[in-house]
Amino acid sequence: MSILVTGGAGFIGCNFVLDWLAQADELVVNLDNLTYAGNLENLASLQDGSKHLFVHGDIGNGELVAGLLAEHRPRAVVNFAAESHVDRSIHGPAAFVETNIVGTFKLLESVRAYWGSLPPEEKSDFRFLHVSTDEVYGSLAADAPAFTEEHRYEPNSPYSASKAASDHLVRAYHHTYGLPVLTTNCSNNYGPYHFPEKLIPLMIVNALSGKPLPVYGDGQQIRDWLYVKDHCSAIRRVLDAGKIGEVYNVGGWNEKPNLDIVHTVCALLDELRPRADGASYAQQISYVTDRPGHDRRYAIDASKLARELGWKPAETFDSGIRKTILWYLDNAEWVEHVQSGSYRDWLAQNYAGRAA
Repeated sequence: MSILVTGGAGFIGCNFVLDWLAQADELVVNLDNLTYAGNLENLASLQDGSKHLFVHGDIGNGELVAGLLAEHRPRAVVNFAAESHVDRSIHGPAAFVETNIVGTFKLLESVRAYWGSLPPEEKSDFRFLHVSTDEVYGSLAADAPAFTEEHRYEPNSPYSASKAASDHLVRAYHHTYGLPVLTTNCSNNYGPYHFPEKLIPLMIVNALSGKPLPVYGDGQQIRDWLYVKDHCSAIRRVLDAGKIGEVYNVGGWNEKPNLDIVHTVCALLDELRPRADGASYAQQISYVTDRPGHDRRYAIDASKLARELGWKPAETFDSGIRKTILWYLDNAEWVEHVQSGSYRDWLAQNYAGRAA
């Protein structure tokens, strides 16, 4: 038996692959196009494993995907493959349309043909699980109830709009063709192997390098924070017991303003890796011009997942953020390697002229 994971060299995908192989004795075929955030170093511990097959390729390559499906006959496809950074989508939306919309469409077409060819028992057991985001729901007012699975889609960035489109395609392939799909919409993930363009790893990396800690606007944008390994456990649970055609929101029950997150990171680094001059890392905080169209608040109501499938996060934010910072402190070589010339060029482009 096997599963096909797409985007399994990225942040969430690699954590899912590592956790899956630590608990299951079946082949993982890992298809990743190795764009800037895909990193084979994330999977270094699996180099000698017989249960992990890495394939460098694009989900939009129908011939490649069809060949992998025919050869390995997976019982499930878990789709993490996506462009996922809002700021990058503002600077270059075309890549998000190509990967998140066109790529998902082509992947669905390949999977539909494969699924249709399966014998009845394998066909009934097969699942396509699509991993999405809470950003498709738009922005919440400060006093509004958290997003449920029935919340109207109101995406506000090219990234979230492209993910919303992919969600709709997945839904359509279930209702039109009967493809047995599952969709999860998660809140902000954090944890090991997180590419340092997102808030938490950027703060850690910049703090340790003595660089400014850029905070957008007033820093009061609120997000629900989900430790990545909790997200992976939720996906495994949905894949195992989720109802075909259903959507499950995955959240950490940890709503916090961005500025509070930055101060928490600084305080932990003050404890775990103090500055040589004895000052707090909080002195490096620098306010910059806000992101265009920045959503003010996201919040996930994950009670359906708890009620129907018995899942809840294992980590509090306090325990998860400490584990995250310790991982970055213990993996300085990984951190150094991901900060390539292209990464530095991107930071320079994104933050140019944004000093408040």
